[in-house]
Amino acid sequence: MIQQHCMLRKPWSLAFAAEPEELAALRRIARMHLRLWGLNHLDEAVELCVTEMVANVIRHVGLGTPTELTLSMSGTFLRIEVLDPDLRALPTLLAGALDSETGRGMRLVDAVTDRWGVLLKADRKVVWCELATGLADPEGHVVHASVDRAEALLGLYGQVVLSRSDASSDVARVDAPVGKTTAIEVIADMLCWADAHGFDVDEVVESAELRCESELRTRSG
Repeated sequence: MIQQHCMLRKPWSLAFAAEPEELAALRRIARMHLRLWGLNHLDEAVELCVTEMVANVIRHVGLGTPTELTLSMSGTFLRIEVLDPDLRALPTLLAGALDSETGRGMRLVDAVTDRWGVLLKADRKVVWCELATGLADPEGHVVHASVDRAEALLGLYGQVVLSRSDASSDVARVDAPVGKTTAIEVIADMLCWADAHGFDVDEVVESAELRCESELRTRSG
C-alpha cells in the first residue's frame, strides 16, 4: 500500500511597504513557498493574484502603505491575503474589458480563483482569495501517478536501508521514514547505478529533469 506522507504547510506572512518595485520580490517569494509546499502548478495564478492585489493597494490606498502578504491553507484551498490599514478603499468588480487601463485588478483575480472577498477588522482591511489545490487533504501531496510511484519507491528504499541496519526491528521495516534525505539517497544511488552500467550521468539527469518538467506542465493543465 502506498503511504501518503504529510507535508506541513505552515502559514507564512511578510510585511512590506506597498511600492511597485516590491512586486517582483513578492512574486519570487510566493513562488519559493509554492515550490516548498509542492504547489508549483499554481504559480502563474498566484503571481497574478499577488500582483493585482498589491497593485490595488498602491493605486487606491497609496505608495508606501504598510502592507502584509499572507499565504496559508484553508482546508484544501490555498489562501492569499493582502492586509492594509485603509478601511474605506474596498475592491470591487468593475465592468469593462480585461485589457482596459483601470478597474481590471479584481476581475483578473476573480477569473483565476475559486472565491475571494474582503474582511474588515478594527484597524485593517483584509482582501483574500482562495484557489483549489487538487489536494486530498491539507497536508497531503497532489494526486498524480508519478508522485504515487515515487512514494512507493521511497518507502521500499527506506525499508531496505533500515532492515539492513537493524534486522531485528520489525517496526522499522514496516514504518520506514521517508523524506528529502531519503529522496536524495535514492537519486544518488540511481545515478551510481547508471554510471556503473555505462550511461552518461549528466544525460540521465538532464533527461529526468525534462521528464519532470513535462509531467508538471501536464499536471497544471
